Amino acid sequence: MRQMILTQTGVGASAAAVMNLNATPFNVGFGVVLTGSATYTVQHSFDDPASTTGLVTWFDHPTITGKTANADGNYAFPVSAIRINVTADVGKATMTIIQAGPY
Repeated sequence: MRQMILTQTGVGASAAAVMNLNATPFNVGFGVVLTGSATYTVQHSFDDPASTTGLVTWFDHPTITGKTANADGNYAFPVSAIRINVTADVGKATMTIIQAGPY
């Protein structure tokens, strides 16, 4: 699958990167690079991020939470979407995501 890049400058959550739930196997790798300094958490949802109800529940990644340096991780189980949530900022966080499977 093509690379997806999310950037969050300032406190708040980035746009959501929607995953291909039909990919077999469902494997996603990601890396977050900081420019300046920030505190961030990678989050995922099992809900449709395009939901018109606005009821999307986000869960913190089990190991990439409260980070203040570059970090990488993965998802071996299906999730609908992934995003970066910056909680303290003096820079920007950029996440590159690659999912296994065809384009």
